[in-house]
Amino acid sequence: MIFLDAAATTPVRREVLEAMWPYLSGEFGNPSSHHTLGEAAASALAGARAAVAKVLGCRPGEVTFTSGGTEADNLAVKGIALARQAADPALNRVVISAVEHPAVEESARYLERFHGFAVDVVPVDGTGRVTPEALAAVLRPETALVSVMYANNEVGTIQPVAELAAVATGRGIPFHTDAVQAAGWLPLDAKALGVDALSISGHKLGAPKGCGVLYVRGRTRVEPLVHGGGQERGRRSGTENVAGAVALATALTLAHAERPEFAARVAGLRERFIATILDTVPGALLTGHRTERLPSVASFCFPGTSGESVLLELERQGVVCSSGSACAAGSDAPSPVLTALGYDAEVAQTAVRFSFTSAVTADELEQAAAAVGTAVGSVRTLGR
Repeated sequence: MIFLDAAATTPVRREVLEAMWPYLSGEFGNPSSHHTLGEAAASALAGARAAVAKVLGCRPGEVTFTSGGTEADNLAVKGIALARQAADPALNRVVISAVEHPAVEESARYLERFHGFAVDVVPVDGTGRVTPEALAAVLRPETALVSVMYANNEVGTIQPVAELAAVATGRGIPFHTDAVQAAGWLPLDAKALGVDALSISGHKLGAPKGCGVLYVRGRTRVEPLVHGGGQERGRRSGTENVAGAVALATALTLAHAERPEFAARVAGLRERFIATILDTVPGALLTGHRTERLPSVASFCFPGTSGESVLLELERQGVVCSSGSACAAGSDAPSPVLTALGYDAEVAQTAVRFSFTSAVTADELEQAAAAVGTAVGSVRTLGR
């Protein structure tokens, strides 16, 4: 099997398993307990928090551990907006981009349905990018929060986050970015990016599913969504997942150290893969920005096919990939991301996304490109 669906999830790294194992076995204490086992767990949790903070260029107290990227996005969007509305009821609008992950979009819609917020959607251009001018045009005095993802999970387009954050924060509006896909591939220094909140998911980095992080700048107020014992400095109650925190911190630290080498290598392989597909598959359309894209993502539309049929044919040939976001699997509707980029519904439903781990090889991508040509040709022939 050639696995080209890393944007959906990645295998757990051996180093991560070894780091977290003690906290699943002998060192199983609750970090809130005041005895030896609890203190060992609390120490491990503090170490994981400090390791994450080092990568993000922030203070450990600005790191909140969550159950994953979805919870981190929910806590950022709902928590910051609700806290700002509580302080000033006139703040009743949130801004999101037209290509956000459902975790951000649905959080904004929740605020709209149950808390009287209006949701302003800033459009993207044909490559999937938000321009600073487009963002500035939708901001209002009532805007409580802006959330624009760092890199898109379907087409790989990278947003000019530092420029966008400067537009928002220049008007006193907090800025959140979903960095789930960016982690491991792009710089994550929160201060350099100028963001007030940033979300990460462990299972995109070689940690297990079920662990994530939300960075929140120290001065930014957040209304908690999960209430209880006041863990995570009151931002997220519940007994902490110590093993998950250690796993995420280990995976993030490794990815951060390896990024300069692996990102450059994979970007080169991605370029060769894209060129081969465009040269050998008639009518293939590359989606997303041509250069400002994740090193790990190449996404196409193949007009005259069905994306799902191409996927089935590719899997029959041993290539595993996807038609877009794993969170939308099973939906018959065209991708909202592709329609936001200007693709009509018929073309959008022919989308196929290839996303790579840092271990992908040139030989695997050469085999995959050949399989794509065969699969697309077979599906088009059957559709005549």
